[in-house]
Amino acid sequence: MRVCVVGLGKIGLPLAAQYASKGLSVVGCDPDAELVAEVSRGRCPLVGERGLARSIREAVAAWCLEATTDTAAAVREAQVVVVIVPVGLTPDRRPDFSRLDEAAAAIARGLRPGALVILETTVPVGTTRGRLGPALEVSGLRMGADFRLAYSPERVSVGRIFADLKRYPKIVGGIDEASRDAAVAFYRRALDAKVITVRDAETAEFVKLAETTYRDVNIALANELALYADQRGLDAAEAFAAANSQPYSHLHQPGVGVGGHCIPVNPHLLMDEGFPLHLLAAARQVNDGMAAYGVGKLEEALGSLRGRTVLVLGLAYRPNVKEAAGSSTFALARELEARGARALVHDPLFSAREVEAAGLRPAYPLPHKVDAVVIQALHDQYRDLDLATFAGCRAVLDGRNALSRSEVEAKGMLYLGIGR
Repeated sequence: MRVCVVGLGKIGLPLAAQYASKGLSVVGCDPDAELVAEVSRGRCPLVGERGLARSIREAVAAWCLEATTDTAAAVREAQVVVVIVPVGLTPDRRPDFSRLDEAAAAIARGLRPGALVILETTVPVGTTRGRLGPALEVSGLRMGADFRLAYSPERVSVGRIFADLKRYPKIVGGIDEASRDAAVAFYRRALDAKVITVRDAETAEFVKLAETTYRDVNIALANELALYADQRGLDAAEAFAAANSQPYSHLHQPGVGVGGHCIPVNPHLLMDEGFPLHLLAAARQVNDGMAAYGVGKLEEALGSLRGRTVLVLGLAYRPNVKEAAGSSTFALARELEARGARALVHDPLFSAREVEAAGLRPAYPLPHKVDAVVIQALHDQYRDLDLATFAGCRAVLDGRNALSRSEVEAKGMLYLGIGR
């Protein structure tokens, strides 16, 4: 079986390596010529994905994995085409289909009769049948009659993709039964996980949007309860831990925002349809406002932020993963600068050049003197960091409630948590 994976990003490249590990002949397609060259040499261009470097090296050595910038040519030789290119948001928070449309046009130029195309990108409901399908029919082939078309959402997290591919069931829906069955047969050969079928592609698309929006709404609940706890002088962390001893309570951890490719993005893919999803809109408003709330606490504690130097620790959106998509650090830096502070950013997983390229002020090496520190992502490298090394630091905003209040206060600094 010849498999073509369109999109060799942080999800697509591990998928290609996974399929190759099962003995399938895989070609990965991406417009990034440098990335393609690295993969073709058996090298891993991504940092921090456990097991990926070895998987690529072994797959290329076994002639099971290759890479190319010519998507149409690769598709012409494939029985299965897996599409995993990003659909993000435009500046006005509408779905950005530009990369998916480009990929579809390239696939259409090489699509052959009998091929199976599976979309794994998170998309609005109806995209597989209503957008990708017609774009592929430009080839002159008809979906359902001349080629199979299915949807199966990626459900993995960067940094642990191979483990997630084994533990999370694969959801599959097709535009018809034949497409669904073909996709199920492929995944049973390419993965070790259980396969769950749903009645159609639209239901499968909705599964991914529902499960990630669930998380966004529950984080917003934790954040709003944390705001209440602050007003009443309560400790939300203590209260949540006690509440979660009841098996029906699963309160999440409050913080200074929600990051990543999925959670802050996917609710907008649902809301874009115009249906009044009031709870989702409110959750997005709460979560998007947490960075400003945290900075406001810091400003109140210091009297003013004008002229202050504030160090934000962690550009990554979550600990120990080199991924900055949707990171709360961007909102924190904007809020700090808007209130007159000088916001510096450090992250051991990113270089100074990468931080600067993201539009932020890099702090390399760590500065000796700052007025305040914000914990945005507590990487393992920060756990032994002695806050006392920052001369003049008066306050620490623990944006993830990850530090010990007593230890911070023992160093003569104000401890500021979220809901604490």
